[in-house]
Amino acid sequence: MSESRETALHRRPKGAPRFPEGPAPDPAGSHFERRIRSFQPRRSRVTAGQGDALRRLWGVWGLDIDGQRVLDLGEMFGGLPVVLEIGFGMGEATAQMAADDPSTGILAVDVHTPGQGNLLALAEKAGLSNVRVANGDAIILLREMLRPGALDGVRVYFPDPWPKKRHHKRRLIQSEFLSLAASRMKPGAVLHCATDWEPYAEQMLDVLSGHPDFENTQPDGGYAPRPAFRPLTRFEGQGLDKGHVVHDLLFTRV
Repeated sequence: MSESRETALHRRPKGAPRFPEGPAPDPAGSHFERRIRSFQPRRSRVTAGQGDALRRLWGVWGLDIDGQRVLDLGEMFGGLPVVLEIGFGMGEATAQMAADDPSTGILAVDVHTPGQGNLLALAEKAGLSNVRVANGDAIILLREMLRPGALDGVRVYFPDPWPKKRHHKRRLIQSEFLSLAASRMKPGAVLHCATDWEPYAEQMLDVLSGHPDFENTQPDGGYAPRPAFRPLTRFEGQGLDKGHVVHDLLFTRV
């Protein structure tokens, strides 16, 4: 039986990128030092719809974090205030927040290819113009590609808790990261973290409370109620069903 036209069209040389016009496997390459990563790239299965979105929309709303240029967020978002979201999973909450608040731009960063494609598809379906999808290391984005005071907020929802003690050094919310994030945030900008891992929540509260660039929005110095603008995600709902307690932390850049 002869090879189908569809199979022939989708055949690619071994080692060739699956999405030539889409996100690069390692956008920063060897340009920067190899540091301890706070994330693990996941190359799980990309559905047909996600792949189609990556092929068609990456050149419009996507960008690789290569560390080789400084982004003009004003031009990118048409002058809107911009919030950086680090780690967006499958993008449902990001798309909902963007739809609920079209006056704010969301620069959403992740390394999960299916999630990148899913968020692009959701943005197109909802007609969103205030979302951009970035692929790669958020540390390189902050350090190399954003100007001081460029951000009106930073969101870190349910980062990898790295539960084993020997892996705690991989956790994102640490003093060094906070100093870098603060340098790219405007005075008054809010850093919003959320986690369902109790020991990580305690570490977040401790390191944020002790950092000179941030001030807790809660008068009692504790956790914040979940703000209405942060949607209850499917992942969060599963955790709540298991008895997990979700903690929100909202700190202002002083």
